[in-house]
Amino acid sequence: MITKIFCDIADLPSIKRFNKKIIVKGFTTNPSLMRKAGAKGYESYSKKILKVCKKKPISFEVFADEEKSMIKQGEQISTWAKNVYVKVPVINSKNKFTGEVIKKLNNKGIKLNITAVYTSKQTEKILKVINYKTKVIISIFAGRAGDTGKDPIPEFTRSIKLAKKFRNVEILWASVREPYNYLQAKQIGCHIITIPPSIIEKIEKFGKSYDQLSIETVKAFLADAKKSKFNI
Repeated sequence: MITKIFCDIADLPSIKRFNKKIIVKGFTTNPSLMRKAGAKGYESYSKKILKVCKKKPISFEVFADEEKSMIKQGEQISTWAKNVYVKVPVINSKNKFTGEVIKKLNNKGIKLNITAVYTSKQTEKILKVINYKTKVIISIFAGRAGDTGKDPIPEFTRSIKLAKKFRNVEILWASVREPYNYLQAKQIGCHIITIPPSIIEKIEKFGKSYDQLSIETVKAFLADAKKSKFNI
């Protein structure tokens, strides 16, 4: 199975550049990335992105914390373009499962990206409230789990197994830390992996031999020593 690469970015110049890459099959954003990109108006900035990204799937996240507001925002975001996925966190800030939000938006035929997922138990809860027709992405945060010393792979493998009977569901590897994560995602049969631009560029250079890497490393050290005019 092919693991699709999405680009995790909200910076407009970067989206323009990476939208042209064949390797990039879609985009994901979040409020933090939007803020970092300097977005002032959420809707107006998102629509600027959509003028560039017209065909590839792209996720825009709700930022409300209460059910009714989440649903309202989700409905509005879904109208911006046909390629839009509405990103909904699996819980709100009070640790309440957003099952009603997911269910209501999903039943209205709105494509969803359920984010901030860490466990297969959360995946199971999501699968219990969705239909078998409308597209749903479940984003599991591998890197952040790994940052705490936890192995995310078992949660992925269980989630992928649970989602197999849903043809409309894809499991996404989120919070990438290194290029090798792409190979890990492929090995376990993950449908999508969302990656920052700098790491996508490293993946495009896959295939170098260890000899090449040794030479490049030594040359880099030598160049920096010369620039610094080191002398012993």
